[in-house]
Amino acid sequence: MTKNTRSNNWIKRFVIIGDFVLLNLVLYVFSLWHPSMTGWEWEKLRIFFLVANLAMLISEWHRHTIIHRRLVFAGEMLKRVCQLIVIYTLIAYLIMKGIYLHVPVGKLLIVQGVVLFVVTIMTRFVERSVIKYYRRYGGNTRAITFVGDDPELELVKGKLLNDPTFGYRVLAEYKDASDFIRKTEEMEDMDFGDELYLCVSRLEKDIVKRISNLCDQHLVGFFYVPLSVESLGINLKREMLDEIDIYTTYEQPLQGAANHVLKRVCDVAFSMVSLIPTALIFPIVWLIVKIQSPGPVFFKQQRTGLDGKSFTMYKFRSMHVNVAADKQQATKDDPRKFPFGSFMRRMSIDELPQLWNVLKGDMSIIGPRPHMIAHTEEYSQLIDKYMVRHFVKPGMTGWAQVTGFRGETKELWQMEERVKRDIWYMENWSIWLDLRIIWLTVKSLLVRQENAY
Repeated sequence: MTKNTRSNNWIKRFVIIGDFVLLNLVLYVFSLWHPSMTGWEWEKLRIFFLVANLAMLISEWHRHTIIHRRLVFAGEMLKRVCQLIVIYTLIAYLIMKGIYLHVPVGKLLIVQGVVLFVVTIMTRFVERSVIKYYRRYGGNTRAITFVGDDPELELVKGKLLNDPTFGYRVLAEYKDASDFIRKTEEMEDMDFGDELYLCVSRLEKDIVKRISNLCDQHLVGFFYVPLSVESLGINLKREMLDEIDIYTTYEQPLQGAANHVLKRVCDVAFSMVSLIPTALIFPIVWLIVKIQSPGPVFFKQQRTGLDGKSFTMYKFRSMHVNVAADKQQATKDDPRKFPFGSFMRRMSIDELPQLWNVLKGDMSIIGPRPHMIAHTEEYSQLIDKYMVRHFVKPGMTGWAQVTGFRGETKELWQMEERVKRDIWYMENWSIWLDLRIIWLTVKSLLVRQENAY
């Protein structure tokens, strides 16, 4: 998730909430006017409203909105809305027929779908106009850096900057890619903006790789306008800017509004339910910790989170109070641990207060594990793609942890493998993958692991 993605997510959420408001208004009008519904008893109406909203939730998940995008054309918007309504209608029909086999809802849903399509299209164009107006006057903009001297880059620049309602502004331009790299080395806090577009006249593989890695380190979207992609040796995903091919480095399913909302809903639901047993065991934890180790029950530490920003992470304290807590990893026979602390770490009980971090929105149930600030500073210099893992929220458990890379990283290759797995998770996210990781985490707690300490 790049720096500017959060404002886009608010736009996407606003549009999705608007879709649900429209749906329920249409349902309400139909319940008062349409002959198929006016005679329904309250129970049937209530179930129909619930089914319709569930069907819309599923269809929003599968056909997420694109209205927030910078370049959106009317044909694509019409197609997306049409797909949204068709999926909604089919799902609502199948669920209603499963509940009320003999109730004729087919014609009702078709008429309702047509009305909903027309109203949604009209609303989309109004929403799009509001977003364009907002961007024209400086809101929701993306700062761009252009690097390169190829004429193709001028075409890209023209497409992005011709219309101020796209919301792009130029932060910096560098004709010489080597000069750009040199300046980044001279300036520690150099601002790259939100996106960087690169196009060089000669195919300079090393330069493209270095700039791609710099963008990763600074959590900036990288786009390559190609001369020849195959020989670069970088895994790039193709995108279209009108008729121009451009390439970016990472696919992120969680940038889709529906996926983002779904994951957040699951996080909140899971954390609220899990906080109940956590509250029940808290008096036991408090008592044993106080007996075995003087000091606070909770351990608070700054960790690196979404977009590389720090946040306060909470744990049950499993070690004696010590000055090395913010720099030194726990080891197998760490003298700082006390007996009950070792048990909590092995069973991951010490992680339970992070449910509060999840509820606050600092963390997710599933995601890359958040590292200490000192380790982020260290490993970001040693591992090329290290900062990429901060495009998503950190998690209480993750793909790396359930595939053998939990706990202490004694050697650099172990952290490199962990980062690879974190990036793989980011690019291949699905709700089913999250459920699988939860299951594997629970399973791992029942079998003692060598690196669980």
